[in-house]
Amino acid sequence: MGEFTIKMPDVGEGVAEAELVEWHVKTGDPVREDMVIAAVMTDKATVEIPSPVSGTVTWLAGEIGERIAVKAPLVRIETSGEVDATEPAAISQPLPAELKKVEAPEPAPKVPASATPPPTSPLQKPLAAPSVRLFARESGVDLRQVQGTGPAGRILREDVEQLLNQGTAVVSARTGPAKKTATEEIKLTGLRRRIAEKMVVATSRIPHITYVEEVDMTALEELRATMNADRKPDHPKLTVLPFLMRALVKAIFEQPNVNATFDDDAGIVTRYSAVHIGIATQTPAGLTVPVVRHAEARGIFDCAIEMNRLADSARSGTATRDELSGSTITISSLGALGGIVSTPVINHPEVAIIGVNKIATRPVWDGTQFVPRKMMNLSSSFDHRIIDGWDAATFVQRIRTLLETPALIFIEG
Repeated sequence: MGEFTIKMPDVGEGVAEAELVEWHVKTGDPVREDMVIAAVMTDKATVEIPSPVSGTVTWLAGEIGERIAVKAPLVRIETSGEVDATEPAAISQPLPAELKKVEAPEPAPKVPASATPPPTSPLQKPLAAPSVRLFARESGVDLRQVQGTGPAGRILREDVEQLLNQGTAVVSARTGPAKKTATEEIKLTGLRRRIAEKMVVATSRIPHITYVEEVDMTALEELRATMNADRKPDHPKLTVLPFLMRALVKAIFEQPNVNATFDDDAGIVTRYSAVHIGIATQTPAGLTVPVVRHAEARGIFDCAIEMNRLADSARSGTATRDELSGSTITISSLGALGGIVSTPVINHPEVAIIGVNKIATRPVWDGTQFVPRKMMNLSSSFDHRIIDGWDAATFVQRIRTLLETPALIFIEG
């Protein structure tokens, strides 16, 4: 017999530690070669850790949510061969974003006819038919204090009547909804903790200035409808975002300071000629920012195709580290839930983020009368250490002009 120790792998990019987000095994479990034993998360992505040997798990490094240093022991496995080896674990493909294991629920215990289950816990919803609930409510009885004698502890009408006849029923002081006093503590792990950490860095280190501008989207919406009606079978349906991406490229050409990152420790601003646009994307596990690279070299439909591909990868949890890093400016959009105004948080270490609010038909004065127009607000935030208010306003105004006169988006130069 021998013992094989698997160490935390070096996932690259200067990462010194990774967070445990899932164990697929527990102490005493048998494992086979190439079986996934754990999942860890870095700042960029979640990766699976397979076992290079077969054997039995004798030791695990820690609990979910703990951070393990690179090259530190992660798992020890007892093997049948005469080995005593230690090596870093291999890295497998990213996990699905949900990081959930589905286990079959245990069957409900059978309650003997002679047994009387205890009253329902305050955290549990009593088992009872709607008619029984109505009867208890009208009688002023709190069902959580009733012992059910039906199958699986279900409360029967007879149970309520018995307490009423005995005069021992706990009668509510009022017939309204019962007070709820339960609390639940949820530990932040995985992507949720990464989001929390990034928000702290962004808001504590970046002095935000937010500028809001109203944009008349009527002409663009008409153009978008026409292009969608005439699009080729292999082209995706266009949303507003590809047009905004192309407008950003043109506006950045005139205001290059917004397409930058700021290393505030070194005091260095890095401006980029390439426009790598991060698209804030909601996934089942939380917010991620996949990156459409070289938007300056893409047309409208190319932007849409790449954006849709990356969004699908992010939501399925298969986006790579490269696809989730390297953005130079970010777009944040809540679509139809966009509200009237938002205050988007800059994606550190970038210096600008463009927030898209919902499009709504509003009456607009054209000089002689009110006419219905499709209006949308852009809520954009800037790092005030790098971008002055005048430059921020000039940048957003240029985007507004391009969106209100969409033909300009397609003019080269």
